[in-house]
Amino acid sequence: MAESVVVRTATERDVPGLRAVADHFRLLGRWPERPDFLDAERDFGTLVVGEVDGTIAGFGATLPRGRVTHLGDLFVLPDHQSSGAGRMILARLLPSGAPMMTFASADLRALALYVRRGMRPRCPLLYLSRPPQSARAPQSARPAESGRAARARNETLAGVALARPESDPLTPGARDVDAAAALDARISGGERIATLGWFAGLPGVTVRAAASGYAFVRVAGDSAVIGPAGGDTPQDCVEAVLEAADACSGAGSVEIAVPGTHPLLSLLLDAGWRIDDMDTLMTSEDLLRLDCYIPHPDLG
Repeated sequence: MAESVVVRTATERDVPGLRAVADHFRLLGRWPERPDFLDAERDFGTLVVGEVDGTIAGFGATLPRGRVTHLGDLFVLPDHQSSGAGRMILARLLPSGAPMMTFASADLRALALYVRRGMRPRCPLLYLSRPPQSARAPQSARPAESGRAARARNETLAGVALARPESDPLTPGARDVDAAAALDARISGGERIATLGWFAGLPGVTVRAAASGYAFVRVAGDSAVIGPAGGDTPQDCVEAVLEAADACSGAGSVEIAVPGTHPLLSLLLDAGWRIDDMDTLMTSEDLLRLDCYIPHPDLG
Protein backbone atom coordinates (compact mmCIF):
# COMPACT_ATOMS: atom_id res chain seq x y z
CA MET A 1 0.00 0.00 0.00
CA ALA A 2 1.37 3.43 -0.97
CA GLU A 3 2.36 5.74 1.85
CA SER A 4 0.34 8.92 2.34
CA VAL A 5 2.64 11.96 2.24
CA VAL A 6 1.67 15.47 3.34
CA VAL A 7 4.03 18.46 3.22
CA ARG A 8 3.08 21.56 5.23
CA THR A 9 4.54 24.53 7.07
CA ALA A 10 6.01 23.58 10.44
CA THR A 11 4.30 24.81 13.60
CA GLU A 12 5.42 24.94 17.22
CA ARG A 13 3.59 21.66 17.82
CA ASP A 14 5.86 20.00 15.27
CA VAL A 15 9.06 20.93 17.11
CA PRO A 16 9.52 17.60 18.98
CA GLY A 17 9.07 15.51 15.84
CA LEU A 18 11.16 17.87 13.76
CA ARG A 19 14.00 17.81 16.27
CA ALA A 20 13.83 14.03 16.46
CA VAL A 21 14.67 13.99 12.74
CA ALA A 22 17.43 16.57 13.29
CA ASP A 23 18.87 14.49 16.13
CA HIS A 24 18.86 11.37 13.95
CA PHE A 25 21.12 13.16 11.47
CA ARG A 26 23.18 14.82 14.24
CA LEU A 27 22.43 18.31 12.99
CA LEU A 28 22.41 20.18 16.30
CA GLY A 29 25.92 19.50 17.56
CA ARG A 30 26.98 23.13 17.01
CA TRP A 31 23.84 24.39 18.78
CA PRO A 32 23.79 23.22 22.41
CA GLU A 33 20.66 25.20 23.27
CA ARG A 34 17.80 27.09 21.66
CA PRO A 35 17.42 29.29 19.78
CA ASP A 36 19.26 27.45 17.03
CA PHE A 37 19.38 27.44 13.26
CA LEU A 38 16.00 25.67 13.04
CA ASP A 39 14.45 28.59 14.89
CA ALA A 40 16.15 30.99 12.48
CA GLU A 41 14.71 29.09 9.53
CA ARG A 42 11.22 29.35 11.03
CA ASP A 43 11.58 33.04 11.86
CA PHE A 44 13.38 34.34 8.76
CA GLY A 45 12.77 31.73 6.09
CA THR A 46 10.53 28.76 5.41
CA LEU A 47 10.51 25.50 7.37
CA VAL A 48 8.25 22.63 6.29
CA VAL A 49 7.71 19.11 7.55
CA GLY A 50 6.92 16.00 5.57
CA GLU A 51 4.40 13.68 7.21
CA VAL A 52 4.17 10.06 6.12
CA ASP A 53 1.00 8.35 7.32
CA GLY A 54 0.57 11.09 9.92
CA THR A 55 4.09 10.95 11.39
CA ILE A 56 6.85 13.50 10.75
CA ALA A 57 9.38 11.69 8.58
CA GLY A 58 11.46 14.62 7.36
CA PHE A 59 11.78 18.35 6.95
CA GLY A 60 13.28 20.99 4.75
CA ALA A 61 14.07 24.66 5.19
CA THR A 62 15.28 27.72 3.32
CA LEU A 63 16.70 31.10 4.29
CA PRO A 64 16.39 34.11 1.95
CA ARG A 65 19.41 36.13 0.89
CA GLY A 66 18.12 39.00 -1.19
CA ARG A 67 16.61 37.37 -4.25
CA VAL A 68 18.57 34.15 -3.61
CA THR A 69 17.02 31.19 -1.81
CA HIS A 70 19.48 29.19 0.29
CA LEU A 71 18.26 25.63 0.85
CA GLY A 72 19.65 24.91 4.30
CA ASP A 73 18.05 21.53 5.02
CA LEU A 74 16.43 18.56 3.34
CA PHE A 75 16.32 15.45 5.53
CA VAL A 76 14.07 12.39 5.41
CA LEU A 77 14.41 9.45 7.78
CA PRO A 78 15.87 6.34 6.09
CA ASP A 79 12.68 4.27 6.35
CA HIS A 80 10.80 6.88 4.29
CA GLN A 81 13.37 7.95 1.72
CA SER A 82 11.50 6.23 -1.11
CA SER A 83 8.14 7.72 -0.18
CA GLY A 84 8.47 10.80 -2.39
CA ALA A 85 8.60 13.08 0.67
CA GLY A 86 11.97 14.56 -0.31
CA ARG A 87 10.80 15.53 -3.79
CA MET A 88 7.59 17.04 -2.40
CA ILE A 89 9.46 19.05 0.24
CA LEU A 90 11.88 20.37 -2.36
CA ALA A 91 9.06 21.35 -4.73
CA ARG A 92 7.39 23.25 -1.90
CA LEU A 93 10.55 25.12 -0.91
CA LEU A 94 12.32 26.10 -4.15
CA PRO A 95 10.62 28.67 -6.40
CA SER A 96 10.79 27.80 -10.08
CA GLY A 97 13.22 29.94 -12.05
CA ALA A 98 14.58 31.85 -9.03
CA PRO A 99 18.29 31.85 -8.07
CA MET A 100 19.07 29.23 -5.44
CA MET A 101 21.94 27.48 -3.69
CA THR A 102 22.62 24.64 -1.26
CA PHE A 103 25.33 22.52 0.33
CA ALA A 104 24.68 18.99 -0.94
CA SER A 105 25.74 15.99 1.13
CA ALA A 106 27.27 12.82 -0.26
CA ASP A 107 23.79 11.36 -0.85
CA LEU A 108 23.72 11.02 -4.64
CA ARG A 109 19.92 10.89 -4.68
CA ALA A 110 19.77 14.36 -3.16
CA LEU A 111 22.41 15.60 -5.59
CA ALA A 112 20.27 14.42 -8.49
CA LEU A 113 17.22 16.16 -7.02
CA TYR A 114 19.09 19.46 -6.85
CA VAL A 115 20.36 19.13 -10.41
CA ARG A 116 16.83 18.50 -11.64
CA ARG A 117 15.75 21.68 -9.82
CA GLY A 118 18.31 23.69 -11.78
CA MET A 119 21.40 23.76 -9.56
CA ARG A 120 24.89 22.71 -10.62
CA PRO A 121 27.95 21.65 -8.57
CA ARG A 122 30.42 24.53 -8.25
CA CYS A 123 33.11 23.22 -5.91
CA PRO A 124 33.64 21.07 -2.82
CA LEU A 125 32.78 22.68 0.52
CA LEU A 126 35.29 21.37 3.05
CA TYR A 127 34.65 21.35 6.80
CA LEU A 128 37.88 21.92 8.69
CA SER A 129 38.75 21.93 12.37
CA ARG A 130 41.77 23.15 14.25
CA PRO A 131 42.91 20.87 17.07
CA PRO A 132 44.17 22.52 20.28
CA GLN A 133 47.85 21.97 19.48
CA SER A 134 47.45 24.14 16.37
CA ALA A 135 46.13 27.06 18.37
CA ARG A 136 47.82 29.70 16.22
CA ALA A 137 48.74 29.68 12.56
CA PRO A 138 52.48 30.22 12.13
CA GLN A 139 53.45 33.52 10.52
CA SER A 140 54.90 31.63 7.56
CA ALA A 141 51.36 30.48 6.72
CA ARG A 142 50.10 34.04 6.34
CA PRO A 143 50.16 35.77 2.95
CA ALA A 144 51.99 39.08 2.59
CA GLU A 145 49.66 41.93 3.51
CA SER A 146 48.77 44.71 1.16
CA GLY A 147 48.95 48.21 2.60
CA ARG A 148 45.16 48.43 2.70
CA ALA A 149 44.78 45.06 4.42
CA ALA A 150 47.40 45.97 7.01
CA ARG A 151 45.78 49.31 7.75
CA ALA A 152 42.34 47.77 8.04
CA ARG A 153 43.61 45.02 10.32
CA ASN A 154 45.52 47.40 12.57
CA GLU A 155 42.79 50.03 12.73
CA THR A 156 39.57 48.11 13.27
CA LEU A 157 39.78 44.36 12.67
CA ALA A 158 41.50 43.92 16.02
CA GLY A 159 38.08 43.25 17.40
CA VAL A 160 34.58 44.26 18.14
CA ALA A 161 35.55 44.61 21.81
CA LEU A 162 36.57 48.20 21.06
CA ALA A 163 33.02 49.02 20.02
CA ARG A 164 30.99 46.95 22.49
CA PRO A 165 28.87 48.80 25.04
CA GLU A 166 30.57 48.64 28.44
CA SER A 167 27.31 47.50 30.01
CA ASP A 168 27.16 44.39 27.80
CA PRO A 169 30.65 43.23 26.79
CA LEU A 170 29.37 40.15 24.95
CA THR A 171 27.01 42.01 22.60
CA PRO A 172 28.47 43.01 19.23
CA GLY A 173 28.11 46.71 18.42
CA ALA A 174 25.31 47.59 16.02
CA ARG A 175 27.72 49.39 13.68
CA ASP A 176 29.89 46.28 13.44
CA VAL A 177 26.89 44.13 12.55
CA ASP A 178 25.69 46.63 9.95
CA ALA A 179 29.17 46.87 8.41
CA ALA A 180 29.54 43.09 8.32
CA ALA A 181 26.06 42.66 6.81
CA ALA A 182 26.83 45.19 4.08
CA LEU A 183 30.03 43.35 3.14
CA ASP A 184 28.24 40.00 3.34
CA ALA A 185 25.54 41.18 0.95
CA ARG A 186 28.14 42.09 -1.68
CA ILE A 187 29.88 38.71 -1.74
CA SER A 188 27.36 36.11 -0.53
CA GLY A 189 24.57 36.59 -3.05
CA GLY A 190 22.27 39.04 -1.30
CA GLU A 191 21.20 40.93 1.81
CA ARG A 192 20.21 39.07 5.01
CA ILE A 193 20.44 41.69 7.75
CA ALA A 194 17.62 40.14 9.81
CA THR A 195 19.28 36.72 9.97
CA LEU A 196 22.74 38.14 10.72
CA GLY A 197 21.34 40.51 13.34
CA TRP A 198 19.64 37.57 15.04
CA PHE A 199 22.84 35.55 14.94
CA ALA A 200 24.93 38.42 16.32
CA GLY A 201 22.61 38.61 19.32
CA LEU A 202 23.16 35.00 20.40
CA PRO A 203 25.34 34.21 23.42
CA GLY A 204 29.00 33.80 22.54
CA VAL A 205 28.83 35.54 19.15
CA THR A 206 31.29 38.29 18.23
CA VAL A 207 31.53 40.25 15.01
CA ARG A 208 34.81 41.57 13.63
CA ALA A 209 34.26 44.15 10.92
CA ALA A 210 36.61 46.44 8.98
CA ALA A 211 36.29 48.43 5.78
CA SER A 212 37.28 45.46 3.64
CA GLY A 213 36.68 42.28 5.69
CA TYR A 214 34.43 40.76 8.34
CA ALA A 215 34.01 37.59 10.38
CA PHE A 216 31.35 36.22 12.71
CA VAL A 217 32.55 33.88 15.44
CA ARG A 218 30.48 31.88 17.90
CA VAL A 219 31.99 30.24 20.97
CA ALA A 220 29.88 27.60 22.71
CA GLY A 221 31.52 25.73 25.55
CA ASP A 222 35.02 24.78 24.45
CA SER A 223 34.32 25.03 20.71
CA ALA A 224 34.22 27.91 18.25
CA VAL A 225 32.76 28.23 14.75
CA ILE A 226 33.93 30.88 12.29
CA GLY A 227 31.48 32.14 9.68
CA PRO A 228 30.09 33.75 7.80
CA ALA A 229 33.19 35.70 6.89
CA GLY A 230 34.55 37.41 3.84
CA GLY A 231 36.27 40.35 2.23
CA ASP A 232 36.38 42.55 -0.83
CA THR A 233 39.38 40.56 -2.10
CA PRO A 234 40.61 37.03 -1.40
CA GLN A 235 43.40 38.44 0.76
CA ASP A 236 40.93 40.60 2.73
CA CYS A 237 38.92 37.44 3.42
CA VAL A 238 42.01 35.49 4.44
CA GLU A 239 43.09 38.23 6.82
CA ALA A 240 39.64 38.47 8.41
CA VAL A 241 39.49 34.72 9.02
CA LEU A 242 43.03 34.45 10.37
CA GLU A 243 42.38 37.31 12.79
CA ALA A 244 39.19 35.58 13.93
CA ALA A 245 41.05 32.29 14.36
CA ASP A 246 43.76 34.01 16.40
CA ALA A 247 41.07 35.40 18.69
CA CYS A 248 39.91 31.79 19.31
CA SER A 249 43.32 30.60 20.46
CA GLY A 250 41.95 29.41 23.81
CA ALA A 251 39.18 27.26 22.30
CA GLY A 252 39.51 23.50 22.43
CA SER A 253 38.51 23.28 18.77
CA VAL A 254 37.64 25.70 16.00
CA GLU A 255 35.51 24.82 12.96
CA ILE A 256 35.16 26.49 9.58
CA ALA A 257 33.63 25.66 6.18
CA VAL A 258 35.89 26.56 3.24
CA PRO A 259 35.04 26.41 -0.49
CA GLY A 260 37.59 24.20 -2.19
CA THR A 261 38.61 26.98 -4.58
CA HIS A 262 39.44 29.42 -1.75
CA PRO A 263 43.12 30.35 -1.15
CA LEU A 264 42.49 29.97 2.59
CA LEU A 265 42.26 26.18 2.24
CA SER A 266 45.93 25.46 1.69
CA LEU A 267 46.97 28.02 4.32
CA LEU A 268 44.87 26.33 7.00
CA LEU A 269 46.04 22.84 6.07
CA ASP A 270 49.66 23.98 6.19
CA ALA A 271 48.96 25.44 9.64
CA GLY A 272 47.75 22.10 11.03
CA TRP A 273 44.00 22.23 10.42
CA ARG A 274 42.37 19.00 9.26
CA ILE A 275 39.49 18.15 6.92
CA ASP A 276 36.65 16.42 8.77
CA ASP A 277 33.88 16.31 6.18
CA MET A 278 32.85 17.55 2.74
CA ASP A 279 29.72 18.71 0.93
CA THR A 280 29.23 20.00 -2.60
CA LEU A 281 28.42 23.69 -2.98
CA MET A 282 25.69 24.02 -5.62
CA THR A 283 24.09 27.08 -7.18
CA SER A 284 21.66 27.75 -10.01
CA GLU A 285 23.90 30.50 -11.41
CA ASP A 286 27.11 32.36 -10.58
CA LEU A 287 25.90 33.81 -7.27
CA LEU A 288 28.89 33.81 -4.93
CA ARG A 289 32.42 35.16 -4.90
CA LEU A 290 33.84 31.81 -3.90
CA ASP A 291 37.38 33.11 -3.37
CA CYS A 292 36.19 35.91 -1.07
CA TYR A 293 33.54 34.16 1.04
CA ILE A 294 33.43 31.73 3.95
CA PRO A 295 29.89 30.52 4.75
CA HIS A 296 28.50 29.50 8.11
CA PRO A 297 28.08 25.69 8.13
CA ASP A 298 24.36 25.91 9.01
CA LEU A 299 23.24 29.42 8.02
CA GLY A 300 25.12 29.58 4.72
